[in-house]
Amino acid sequence: MNRLDNKVVVVTGGSRGVGYEICRRFAEENPAVIYSVDVSEGGYDHELVKHVKLDITNRDVIAEFVERIKNEYNRVDVLINNAAIVRDGMLVKMTEDKWDAVINVNLKGTFNMTQAMAPFMLEQKKGSIICISSGSGVYGNIGQTNYAATKAGLIGMVYTWAKELNLKGGEIRSNILAPDNIETEMAKNIPAKILEPLIERTPLKRMCQPIEVANTALFLASDEASFINGQVICVNGGLRL
Repeated sequence: MNRLDNKVVVVTGGSRGVGYEICRRFAEENPAVIYSVDVSEGGYDHELVKHVKLDITNRDVIAEFVERIKNEYNRVDVLINNAAIVRDGMLVKMTEDKWDAVINVNLKGTFNMTQAMAPFMLEQKKGSIICISSGSGVYGNIGQTNYAATKAGLIGMVYTWAKELNLKGGEIRSNILAPDNIETEMAKNIPAKILEPLIERTPLKRMCQPIEVANTALFLASDEASFINGQVICVNGGLRL
């Protein structure tokens, strides 16, 4: 039995990297539709995946997207908050523009999307919200004050949603995935002197593959994870042990 039969899924940042892999893997599970939401053009080419060009920092555009969902399906079963940007810099040199850009997309953008999608789940009294955080949000990382702050902020929001969205009954589950050291296009820009020690410190002695994040997200999205709520799942091969 497919784990997402007839479910309506929304994935932010779905045109590349982990978001792309989540769309690809989820499409194999026969959902009603996957809305791949991204500020970029294009995405996964599949009849079940509808690419929606959307800036998650723009609440007016999100409101239009909500109307589209109402007209097409009038439900949302799974929300994957994956969209994020990186603007690294050491604390004493970080510009206000870099700080604001990362906060607006990674934290406020996630808030915007979840606030817009949650009413569907509250009406259904069921749903799964998954936020893609990072080891930086759990443990911090040099040069990532802004990024780490947003990824830690996601954890605080998810802990709150796990309680708040079920106050009137129902089973709306909110969880965090915190992967580390994922082998994506972005990782190719990491210098070997930084990357190699990370791999060496990882007990499994390799990088995380995007499909491994997607498979974990699929489990959390499915009814197989029906009693998992308010949890941080670290997909890191034991790096932080």
